[in-house]
Amino acid sequence: MEFCTFTEPQQGYSYDDQLAFARATEHAGFDGYFRSDHFMRMGSGDPLPGPTDAWTTLAGLARETERIRLGTLVSSATHRLPAVLAIQVAQVDAMSGGRVELGLGTGWFEAEHRAYGIPFPEKRFGILEEQLAVITGLWATPTGSTFDFAGEHYTLEDSPALPKPVQRPVPVIVGGNGPRRTPAIAARFATEFNIGFLPDDELATAFARVREACERVDRDPATLKLSVALTTIIGDDERVLERRAAATGRSLEEFRAGATICGDAAHIGERVARLGALGADRIYFQLLDMRDLEQVAELGAALA
Repeated sequence: MEFCTFTEPQQGYSYDDQLAFARATEHAGFDGYFRSDHFMRMGSGDPLPGPTDAWTTLAGLARETERIRLGTLVSSATHRLPAVLAIQVAQVDAMSGGRVELGLGTGWFEAEHRAYGIPFPEKRFGILEEQLAVITGLWATPTGSTFDFAGEHYTLEDSPALPKPVQRPVPVIVGGNGPRRTPAIAARFATEFNIGFLPDDELATAFARVREACERVDRDPATLKLSVALTTIIGDDERVLERRAAATGRSLEEFRAGATICGDAAHIGERVARLGALGADRIYFQLLDMRDLEQVAELGAALA
């Protein structure tokens, strides 16, 4: 099983905070560092220093880390034109020596779209599907050939389909709890399906739906990696857990009541085993306090 950290930098963290966290992630033995793709803080609190662009940040981290996978969980299809995003991801893939993964979703945070003047259409699944078709089509086009696409939302004519990423293919992550279109899109385009922040029975149901979607398009379900994202705190005693829960904006009681991972190293091991039994191939541990680098180290040691 693979283990990654997952962060929400828009909640008040600079590039330097993310660099320290990514390096701590690498040092602690995790397989990857992933971040959200948001332009505005969610909830109350100090908005400073303001947002950082996901792919600009990952470009920097690509040059300042050596081993870990780097990606978004997930980028919003509303934030960038697909051909531009394909160029960005391919360039960061080259900068990292082939360590990038693209998570892409429909987008949901309407307030940030209003705040930054980004269109937020009511229906977005068609946009997501066309973006995935364009991005994967550009990357798959043989060097020296051109790529054309004519869709409802995007049209490309005689695109040189450059640059090419180092990886062939770049891993593509599609996730969400939609019962029909999300599994179908994942079965068609994704190398990984992700589901997060749900109790175990609902995780199992989502995994079953995407396996069935693979079978409907004659894809072997075993070729699709399954992953889970859950907010996490680790601690050997209640005082540590209470402090770390408070840093997420919740009491320890509230934190435990949600679909989270919370406890000491033994509990973490048991929880990971249960998620593996559900079918998870990768776990994203969402750590909300990016300045608590000790927690990264403790969690890495618990998973070793």
